[in-house]
Amino acid sequence: MTQVYNPDVVGVVRRVNRFIQEAMKSSSSAVSLTNSYDIARLESYLNAIDAYVAWLKGQPQLDLPETHPQMYDVPDAPGAAVLENEDLNDIVNLWNKMRDELVNSQSARQPSGLISHDVARFDLILAKMRAFLGFIAAVSPLDVPESSPMQEMSGGGLGGV
Repeated sequence: MTQVYNPDVVGVVRRVNRFIQEAMKSSSSAVSLTNSYDIARLESYLNAIDAYVAWLKGQPQLDLPETHPQMYDVPDAPGAAVLENEDLNDIVNLWNKMRDELVNSQSARQPSGLISHDVARFDLILAKMRAFLGFIAAVSPLDVPESSPMQEMSGGGLGGV
């Protein structure tokens, strides 16, 4: 298990992990078509993480002399993407890059907040993901009958209560 000193980094990681899991369990994960509903969900996840990081950027740097340094557990990544859907493999890989860059950043050693250089890296990955969603909409679906299926079905999401 990885640990960081910054609980704000943990908040970003928890959200990114959830979005990774959502992409990996989406209905598009088992086929070459990334359907419009999943693209809309992916866009909403990008908007949500962007809003959360924007909120973090607007918060004051906290002076925590009594509680810093304190270690926080970072939840493990849901896993590497090995999906039938190449588009979702790429999206999940970008989510993982975003996550891993932040976990290993200078911000992870601060008591709170995000350093501007780490935010810049985050923003660039986010911009690439947004651009990639446009690419997906332009080229999906692919007709790949000779190489499909490559992977087993991802299985259902988590069950109810």
